[in-house]
Amino acid sequence: MRKRQQAPGELEDVRAFVNTLDLEQGQEDLASASALGDWLAAHDLVDAPVRPTNEDLRTARELREALRALLEANAHGAPAGDAAATLDAAARRARLELRFDEDGRGRLTAGAAGVPGALGRLLAIVDRAMATGAWDRLKACRRESCRWAFYDSTKNHSGVWCKMETCGNRAKASAYRARHAGQS
Repeated sequence: MRKRQQAPGELEDVRAFVNTLDLEQGQEDLASASALGDWLAAHDLVDAPVRPTNEDLRTARELREALRALLEANAHGAPAGDAAATLDAAARRARLELRFDEDGRGRLTAGAAGVPGALGRLLAIVDRAMATGAWDRLKACRRESCRWAFYDSTKNHSGVWCKMETCGNRAKASAYRARHAGQS
């Protein structure tokens, strides 16, 4: 797989979900409602087989792009736009609620079944990652044509490109050409 930079633990599911659309290659892994169901099952986000509707597919794609907007904000402070409203709506459909285990530890869980519950599980992962600080390291590539989700493993949390060897070099080469345009 191109551009790997896996996130730790369950946060990898969120990174993989955002990367179901490869903007550079024009590849959509959630091309149909059944593809969404297959993806959710492959990532153990549903307890039983689901038959997503086209509305479920639209909602999942909207959630994916709202999450990408948050990752862009993590990478370079870009405003998340309408992402909050989309995330709030998905959380309501998932019936997210705080549940306590026998040890008294709380955990956000999805009360809904099916696709809404699966998408809610992704949101619960985001919540846990925000609580631990891991969320700030999950970013979207700064290159507008890429925007690939990656986990920033740099010591100082300064990563802005999915891969320096590709997007970073392209951005630097483009900036160099722009600086030297007309100098001959």
